[in-house]
Amino acid sequence: MTNTDTDTKNAAEQTEELEDTGTQQLYASRVVLTTYPSQLGIDPIELNWGAASANQRGPVVVSRQNDSFGRRNAIGAGGGSYCIYRALAVAIGALTPAHRPDFRLTEPTHSIGPFPAWSDPEKIVSMDPWGHAIVEHYSEMLDQGIDIRPTIAITQAHMKLAEIDDAIEKGILNRDGDVVTKNGELKVVKVASEPVWYLPGVAKRFGINEATLRRALFEDTGGMYPELITRPDLKVFLPPIGGLTVYIFGNPEHIPDPSKRLTMRVHDECNGSDVFGSDICTCKPYLIYSIEECAREAQNGGVGVVVYFRKEGRALGEVTKYLVYNARKRQEGGDTAANYFKRTEFVAGVKDMRFQALMPDILHWLGVKRIDRFISMSNMKYEAIVDSGIEIVERVSIPEERMPADSKVEIEAKIADGYFTSGEVPTKEALKATKGRNWDEIAH
Repeated sequence: MTNTDTDTKNAAEQTEELEDTGTQQLYASRVVLTTYPSQLGIDPIELNWGAASANQRGPVVVSRQNDSFGRRNAIGAGGGSYCIYRALAVAIGALTPAHRPDFRLTEPTHSIGPFPAWSDPEKIVSMDPWGHAIVEHYSEMLDQGIDIRPTIAITQAHMKLAEIDDAIEKGILNRDGDVVTKNGELKVVKVASEPVWYLPGVAKRFGINEATLRRALFEDTGGMYPELITRPDLKVFLPPIGGLTVYIFGNPEHIPDPSKRLTMRVHDECNGSDVFGSDICTCKPYLIYSIEECAREAQNGGVGVVVYFRKEGRALGEVTKYLVYNARKRQEGGDTAANYFKRTEFVAGVKDMRFQALMPDILHWLGVKRIDRFISMSNMKYEAIVDSGIEIVERVSIPEERMPADSKVEIEAKIADGYFTSGEVPTKEALKATKGRNWDEIAH
């Protein structure tokens, strides 16, 4: 017997041992690593991306529960990045694998759409436009035992922020009882959305072929989803990544109304700044400024929207971001704007992985046709939105007085790289002269 045969036998014995010691208590069948289009028992529910109505389109079914396994028409797992925590809950016995949600009383608090883009297979390719309305449109299938899960939820809330209290004190906002309560809280409609990718559309958006996209997704997730390779008939993929949240200030019905002004910010997550106030970047000041401006627009009769994407550290992740911080502060000559992107490329191999091509989908889902004031300096976001057919009337940069001192390196480097500014673009000499704090100044 060869070493390879021995290894294969040992792996098989280990798998049987694992199953004999507990998995059969959770799962009624043997492990199914993957499926194939012509396999016995595989009969996916028809899914026509871009169809004119929810019923013509069909539900997205990704569950591996017994009643749904053979009817699955999508690859991946529901819940975005939280699917792993669900698996852990099942493994430790906190959740049964067969759990089915009770959707009573969970319906959206506000009605949004449908809009023409919902039925355009090229306008929306990274989210399910009907993901909030599965009970409304697919209740019969739910009653038949098909496990269909929402990928969008719509609710309403109040926001209480110290910065908004300051804005009220300064007269930027007023307690009108409509947008801002008498207690100084912001009224907001919130939309949470998990990623649902229509693979042919995603590939086309990035100018690559679908087979290349599938192979890369398979390889760089450690082979997590073999059906990306074995099921070319399944065109929808639910990736295990973070989603987005929309915050609407004012009446959501005003968003598609051309007679109403719309102020908007598209913001990518920055935990260090947004939550904990790190002053090495402009993320939190820009976010707070956009919330103020969106609320002010709503108080003036328009509507404001902040879209918050889970793309920490330019989608490179927080570990990579901190490694780059260290390299920036330790490099010869100090932390300069001239070398801002270079350090990121040395660590990550690329300066930015947010790739904004998919970002406008949520705007089309909301019915956006025109943005009167776009609170962003990003050229990538601007170009992606305009290229998708949405007009941007005015671009608004962060006011100078709101920039933290140590963030000058970031903002000057970005302006030199193409970010919008109403001021001057820094020269090469100016970039070299723009320096952040060194380690001595932030030593602990």
